[in-house]
Amino acid sequence: MISVKPPHAALSSLGALREEVFRALQHALSSENFSGAMRCGNRLYAALPEGRPLDWNVVMVAYGGGKDSSYTVAFVRAMQLMLFRDHGTTFRMRVVTNRHAGMPHAVLKNIHRAYDALHLFDDPDCELLLIDGNTVKPFRVDAPQCDQVVERNRLDILMTGHRTCADARPTFCNSCNLSMVNSFGLAASYGGGVDVIITGDSPQEQRAYALWVNRLARQFDLAPNAAQRKGFKGFLTTVDNIAEAYFRDIHGAAEPAAVAERRVTTDVPSELQFFSIYDDTNYSSNDHWRLLTEYLGFEFDDLAFSFTESDCGNPALMAHLRGLKCARVYGRSYSEGLVEYVEFALSLMRKKEFPEPLIETMRARYDGPAAKSRMRDAANAYALEAYHLTEEQLVCMVYSPFAGNGQKLTPYLLREQPQLADRVEEIHALLGRAEPCPTDRLLVAALERISGLTIPQLRVLYRSPSPVRASEAGTGSMQLLDAILAGDPHKELIRTQHTPDGPVVVELISGR
Repeated sequence: MISVKPPHAALSSLGALREEVFRALQHALSSENFSGAMRCGNRLYAALPEGRPLDWNVVMVAYGGGKDSSYTVAFVRAMQLMLFRDHGTTFRMRVVTNRHAGMPHAVLKNIHRAYDALHLFDDPDCELLLIDGNTVKPFRVDAPQCDQVVERNRLDILMTGHRTCADARPTFCNSCNLSMVNSFGLAASYGGGVDVIITGDSPQEQRAYALWVNRLARQFDLAPNAAQRKGFKGFLTTVDNIAEAYFRDIHGAAEPAAVAERRVTTDVPSELQFFSIYDDTNYSSNDHWRLLTEYLGFEFDDLAFSFTESDCGNPALMAHLRGLKCARVYGRSYSEGLVEYVEFALSLMRKKEFPEPLIETMRARYDGPAAKSRMRDAANAYALEAYHLTEEQLVCMVYSPFAGNGQKLTPYLLREQPQLADRVEEIHALLGRAEPCPTDRLLVAALERISGLTIPQLRVLYRSPSPVRASEAGTGSMQLLDAILAGDPHKELIRTQHTPDGPVVVELISGR
């Protein structure tokens, strides 16, 4: 890729700007991490394709807007500026944010402040992109959320949540993770492509994830042939096969358009390589706290910072759903369910070595009756704003009353919709039919209101298997949905009660 050179005066001005930012980063980064960035820059220089000008190379960084990715962007910016000082030219830096409906506007503000502090807006060798669904566009902090993305995310949450009794990880993260992989393909193939993708994962973590994906594909006969499995392009092809099978299962084979728009882009340069900064940096939040809060202007927003996430409000909804399940399905209290999830999530924060002040912030946020009530209200408001979901629809989802031929329909109607309880056989008949048929319009409207889904979508759920946890399923009977959760580390066995006076039992819960 040939870059157009600015006039000499502009080059001088750009050089002065870059030197100013370089000095600021030298001060803001710890001496250990600054030295690591300098070493890492030299390693990257050696790894770039030979025999071409340095500024022909495009290096991509994914930026979710959280604390870790904010640090990574600053670290790579230091590498870019160091190479400019040494060589008089440097690589082009493409920074990409994949936006989903669960990303609060406060996250975009954090991203904007980081770009401003690092002077990325002012540097012609920095390209700042925003991905909404399958659309790639320049980053703008005030870019409105795309209605199509909101509807897509809302539908994925409902169709997955109804298959899993609203188990947190599959409900919110399966589709989001596949979308994230797709964003890598979109961004890496956009505008002539990129040469290198920067990652903070260690080579061992990258290999472990690739092996898990390949095992999952083989388990469900989704692996591409040997010639198609090579490199990052091959990885994307494997994930695309998994995504196609997953969304066909979730949304039904009769919805090819819904499946097609959720496929993973595989059209990336064959020579594309990953470059890990893992060995040259310390990812402890304590180690770069001043860089985040003082230099980059990072703010831990009440909604955007939810347990282990600092770029997503969905974990607050995960806690809310646990509270609703305990209150409505188990007949206990909302508060008890919230406590169960909070204790689980705080243990995840400790495993991830979050600073103790942040752990204490999260604990205090849910501490006491008034705090729990406030967070319930905040979660409901967020669900409505981000996904157009009401608490009535969330309650419906935690029961999963329609999946598995409506196995849990009767108890759900008796407890939550008694005005429909005497029409249970009529509902079974309506959802069990393959084709639309004349029926009571008021009944159809009621079912669509309480679930947030159309009758055809409810029929897909009705024909799906009964919700079975991965821990309860035999290997031979495990569905793709269950297998994905089985390989997810963000879960834990907790001790709970499924009735107010019942015995203490062990239950697997997942989340972030």
